[in-house]
Amino acid sequence: MIPWTLFFLISVHGVWSEIRLDQSPSEVKRPGETVKMSCIISGFDMTSYYIHWIRQRPGQALEWIGRMDAGKNSASYGSAFQNRFPMTEDVSSSTQYLQIKSLTAEDSAVYYCARR
Repeated sequence: MIPWTLFFLISVHGVWSEIRLDQSPSEVKRPGETVKMSCIISGFDMTSYYIHWIRQRPGQALEWIGRMDAGKNSASYGSAFQNRFPMTEDVSSSTQYLQIKSLTAEDSAVYYCARR
């Protein structure tokens, strides 16, 4: 009976860490303005992953904006997002940022950060 008890305790040990990507609240902006969204990461070392930004416009499919090679400040962008959607990071606070410049009505969407 003891070996099973030890196995159970060992297997449960890693459950205490919670992986979280907490995004900034929704904002309402006017066309032409700039918005900067944050994604605060906890429960894992973000520098071991790519952090992706994705959006979904009303009634549309998901669109991949790009990814940050976290810790290296090296971003790759989808072709439609290269000019107005800079991604940045602050490794010391485990935070990723997505900025959108010169907002248009077509930028109205739900924006997500995700790790991979």
